[in-house]
Amino acid sequence: MSVITFKDLFFSYGTVEVLKNVSFEVTQGEYIGIVGPNGGGKTTALKLMMRFLAPSRGKVKVLGKAPETARTKIGYVPQINAYDKEFPISVLEVVLTGTIGHLHWWGGRLQGDKARAKELLKEVGLSGLEKRPFGALSGGQAQKVLIARALMCDPEILLLDEPTANIDPQSEQAIFDYLKKFQGKKTILIVTHNFDAIVKNVERVLCFQHEVSSMKPQDVCEHFAIGMYHRHE
Repeated sequence: MSVITFKDLFFSYGTVEVLKNVSFEVTQGEYIGIVGPNGGGKTTALKLMMRFLAPSRGKVKVLGKAPETARTKIGYVPQINAYDKEFPISVLEVVLTGTIGHLHWWGGRLQGDKARAKELLKEVGLSGLEKRPFGALSGGQAQKVLIARALMCDPEILLLDEPTANIDPQSEQAIFDYLKKFQGKKTILIVTHNFDAIVKNVERVLCFQHEVSSMKPQDVCEHFAIGMYHRHE
């Protein structure tokens, strides 16, 4: 079953063409790595999947529908620099913001949200830090909080944009180990520049260089690690 479809898609920022004639499908339960040079369209593709952006031409479907109608089925982990760590908010409060799309019409939270948030923090190894200011966390801890936040709505699709950038190797490994528990259960797309993580963890790779090519991890050339994006020969 296809859960994400790009068909003959073009996207530009003004006169700068970022995605050109892109077509691909992602099937239910796939674990996909998204790679490519800066400016190649990786983050733009995630935003198109959530309808934060609209294509210039072509179509995007998520769970067989227009992306905006499927947004509550998506958990999104942004780049850490996209989240204001100076905002005065606790770790628990950040995780609870993951339920915003599922609030009752009067704005109330669903029963058990706090308990679920605490359980997710325990799963990512941050139990006991619920009251700590989000801005006081290390990079690795902050990324784990954002992953817990994305999982609050029990999404069918999990999108992660550079979740291990600029964090220590131990925290990076802990994040990839945690994501493995969802392999085959949720559809996961992860943007990363980590070559080793691509080879060891994902099932398929989408390489974005304005156009998109699909390949198996073992076919990804090690030149990816130094920013040269082409198939292994």
